[in-house]
Amino acid sequence: MAFSLRYKSSVKKELRKLTQTDRIALVYKIELLRQEPRPEGSAKLKGSRDLFRIRHGDYRVIYQIRKNVLLIIIIRIGHRREIYKNL
Repeated sequence: MAFSLRYKSSVKKELRKLTQTDRIALVYKIELLRQEPRPEGSAKLKGSRDLFRIRHGDYRVIYQIRKNVLLIIIIRIGHRREIYKNL
């Protein structure tokens, strides 16, 4: 049972700002979410019903899982000191 992935348009812009090495690693981790939407090391964000995060070094990926339609929406990608502001 594979999930579909969708990226918010702002996420694509955030990805372009990263180094190629970080971009490749983050996209790889995001693609793995298709098979396992809650991999080891992922965490549910406090104060939200359906937002989760995964980590790669100093970067975080915030995503939403919609089980009823098998969809994962990538909400934000950013540095750990800035990612949780205005969420």
